[in-house]
Amino acid sequence: MTPIIRTAAEMLRARRADPLPLLGLHKTRMRCWPGDIDLFVELNNGRTLSLFDIGRFGLAVRIGLIKVLRQRRWGLVVAGSSVRYRARIRPFQTFEMRSRALAWDARFVYIEQSMWRGELCCNHVLLRTAVTENGRIVPTAQVVEALGTSQPSPDLPDWAAAWIDADATRPWPPRM
Repeated sequence: MTPIIRTAAEMLRARRADPLPLLGLHKTRMRCWPGDIDLFVELNNGRTLSLFDIGRFGLAVRIGLIKVLRQRRWGLVVAGSSVRYRARIRPFQTFEMRSRALAWDARFVYIEQSMWRGELCCNHVLLRTAVTENGRIVPTAQVVEALGTSQPSPDLPDWAAAWIDADATRPWPPRM
């Protein structure tokens, strides 16, 4: 299945599932198809990121964000990520993807996602995401309010805060 069909199917499943709170955990069962693999006969690292996109759309449906995005004509962007790959996912293996909002600051929502085969975590990603309007970032306080809550952000775990701090020292544009 192509990612667009998988995304649509995931969004339909998410619409049928119970709503989640803003910090709720969304779980998605997936299978590694032959179109997902690379020359080493394992889930391709680029496809892994595409599959994580699908999980985030399911999460966005369940927390009510997709509805708000459509109403306000807002968009979503990924502004950065850090991925750890630790165990292979082979063709036809099933796995569970777990997605949740970790915390937010004035501009960005930090999301963590992981893929699991049973008790084995195969990979994990931390993402810096944002909601946009006309090419500009919508303040997260406005997004949280649009979701019908005034919930404050939990504290970022030390490892996530360290990534944010380290990434802030990275030159942009790159000096190549």
